[in-house]
Amino acid sequence: MSTEIERALKTGPDAPREISAAAAAAAERLTARIAADGLADVGYAPVESPFGTLHAAVTRRGLVRLAFPEENPDAMLEGLARALSPRIVEAPRLLDPVRRELDEYFAGHRRRFELALDWALIGEFARRVLKKTAAIPYGGHLSYGEVAAEAGAPRGARAAGNALGANPIPIVIPCHRVLRSGGALGGYGGGLERKRWLLELEGAFQD
Repeated sequence: MSTEIERALKTGPDAPREISAAAAAAAERLTARIAADGLADVGYAPVESPFGTLHAAVTRRGLVRLAFPEENPDAMLEGLARALSPRIVEAPRLLDPVRRELDEYFAGHRRRFELALDWALIGEFARRVLKKTAAIPYGGHLSYGEVAAEAGAPRGARAAGNALGANPIPIVIPCHRVLRSGGALGGYGGGLERKRWLLELEGAFQD
């Protein structure tokens, strides 16, 4: 490394830029090595989408978090550090399967996600709700009451709505497929316009 720095110093005005590039490359190699050797518990990276940059995180078990563009990435990482582990590293390669399946979905070529999921951030009742939600097929939908009933709480539509609103892995766990009775959109953690967009992509929304 000292030889590289000495070489950069001899190049004149561009030296700081070259040293910075060398440091960045070294840091990238280090984080890749940490991820490859399993020394981090959580890997994260940005993932592009039609409505902006998402931020995704995975553990050894699978995808654990998918944040919409308006969510603060630092807040997301702080939450993961508190709930799971502070050993977090940016590792774009670990997110390649997530990126690929989301790209296919947004392009209309994927109707079912095959990604492994880590449910560690989801409580017992919410897990029942979201597992029922994950089973709703592409192009289909259920009401809040129907999801609550299938999760074992026939009078728990409001609680089911809260669980859906706190879904840490939206899109992949398709909480956008849960509507109000009668077909109205209801709520959505990512905003109603985004919910409408996703339903229209799947051919499920009728105004």
